[in-house]
Amino acid sequence: MERKINEDLNKWRRDSINKPFFLYGPRQVGKTWSVLEFGRRFYKNIAYFNTDNNIELYNILDKEKVLDKLIVKISVLCGETIFADDTLIVFDNVNDPEMMNLLKVFGKVNSPYKVIMISSNKVEINKLRIEEFYYRGMTNMDFFEYLSNTDRVQLIDFIKDSFDNDTVMPFHQMALESYNEYLVTGGFPEVVKAKLDGKTALEIEAIKKKILDIYQGEYFTYHDSIRCDEVMNVLPCLLVKENKKFQYGSIKKGARSKEYEEGISNLVTNGIVNRSWRLQDVKSPLMSAKDQESFKLYFNDVGLLYTALHLNNSRFTMDKDIRRSLVENDVANTLIKLGHTLYYYQSDGKSEINFVLQNKVGKIVPLEVVDMKLTKAKAMSLFLNKFKLHDCIRITEDNFSKKKGVKLIPVYATCCLKNL
Repeated sequence: MERKINEDLNKWRRDSINKPFFLYGPRQVGKTWSVLEFGRRFYKNIAYFNTDNNIELYNILDKEKVLDKLIVKISVLCGETIFADDTLIVFDNVNDPEMMNLLKVFGKVNSPYKVIMISSNKVEINKLRIEEFYYRGMTNMDFFEYLSNTDRVQLIDFIKDSFDNDTVMPFHQMALESYNEYLVTGGFPEVVKAKLDGKTALEIEAIKKKILDIYQGEYFTYHDSIRCDEVMNVLPCLLVKENKKFQYGSIKKGARSKEYEEGISNLVTNGIVNRSWRLQDVKSPLMSAKDQESFKLYFNDVGLLYTALHLNNSRFTMDKDIRRSLVENDVANTLIKLGHTLYYYQSDGKSEINFVLQNKVGKIVPLEVVDMKLTKAKAMSLFLNKFKLHDCIRITEDNFSKKKGVKLIPVYATCCLKNL
């Protein structure tokens, strides 16, 4: 499969500053597969080590600090001859902070060896933040990656062209049908491959359920594992409500923020959920106006949310509120992948702007996911007047258009919003 991380890996391969590449991201997003495929393409051989509970490897790294001698010993351990520049050395499941520290040896000298480390524990990475490593994150597939891997690359070009030139998308219905398919399938590589292989809907749902189970096992590596599990169990129900603000009382009576904040922070940092903060005011920079007590949480994959809600095709097609919740969840994930920080605005009258974004030059742009049956959206007009803003974006199921400073973008084009 072609993944966006390939661009970063190739750039690193050609870089004269030979730092170890530290790849992090949630489980099951395709990190190991992408790295091994990269190794097969560009290196003579691969020396692979699963560091999880690997006592022999730990002892070698702990005792041997001379790099050339270390290479000889780990070469024997993995059964592969390690050649400078020609061998890709891969350390997988680097989630333990002690192992991270031991692997610093590969970055302390101007090493000729090409080393990639893979982790799903960004919490520990952030604590150490070792300067000797070159860091990159990886997520599941966004809609454009999904199209690329399902033989619909040309559709991406048409969408981008329509977005850039404010023109009608000639294959609007085809793109809309593909996006509906993505909302159900999601962006995990194993699920996408099952779809390509012609697996039944029940088989695909079983794979997504397995991924949810793997994530549940991941929570139990956190300090607040039980509370993480409680948060994830209640989240699907919150996301289909009209008011999607995270409410601790939905977990259990008397639940308080101080009990759950560490667990939620771990889930957010490790990319299992994404957080959007409520704005108390709309001013630059937006982070100065966020309400620390009010926020929404979104699943990191719209296909997993579909499965967690126990949906079927009939309900997905007929229930416009469910569908809109899935679209909002996917828009949130896409904006995060594009590098945006998520904020939303809710007035005292409870009218809401789904997302308020700020680009690199400080311009504030509100973005609204419109109910497909609404012909007028008063909340946006009131918002623009109140904060003296001129431009906004509405995500709809209609084709591209622009009316009085309002840019209407089809649901399938959110991937184009990197620079607003």
